[in-house]
Amino acid sequence: MASAVIFALAGITDWLDGYMARKLDQSTPFGAFLDPVADKLMVAIALVLLVERFGSWWFTIPAMVIIGREIVISALREWMAELGKRTSVAVSYVGKVKTMFQILAILVLLVAAPERSGMLLDAGLVLLYLSAILTLWSMVVYIRAAWPTFEIGGD
Repeated sequence: MASAVIFALAGITDWLDGYMARKLDQSTPFGAFLDPVADKLMVAIALVLLVERFGSWWFTIPAMVIIGREIVISALREWMAELGKRTSVAVSYVGKVKTMFQILAILVLLVAAPERSGMLLDAGLVLLYLSAILTLWSMVVYIRAAWPTFEIGGD
C-alpha cells in the first residue's frame, strides 16, 4: 500500500507540475526534456518491480511491450529532433490515454496482493494489458507520422 501511495503522489505531483507550468507559461527547455524522462523512468521501474513481485510471464510480456515501446519512441523522437522534425512525433491523444491506463494499472497492481487472486488482481492485469495494447497503438501512430522521413534502401 505504501508503494501505491508513493507512486500516486509522484503521478499527481508530475501532473500538477505540468499543468502549472503550462497555465503560468513557465516551461523551460530543460523541464520539457526532463519531464518525459522522469515519467518513463517512474513507469519502467514500477513495472520491473511488479514483474519481480508477481514472477509471472503474464506480467512480464506487457511490461516488455511497454518498456520496449518507450525506448523505441524515445529513440525515434531523438532522431526526428536531429532532422528538425520533432513536432511530427509530438505527444498524441492516444499517448496521453496510454499513460493514464499505465498509471492506473500500476496503482492497482501495487495494491493487489500477489498471493491472493481476486477482482483487484484481475482488474490490474486487464488494465495492464489494455495499456500494453494502447502502447502498441500509440507506437504505430508515431511511426506512421515519422514514416515519410525514413529512407529505405540505400545508395
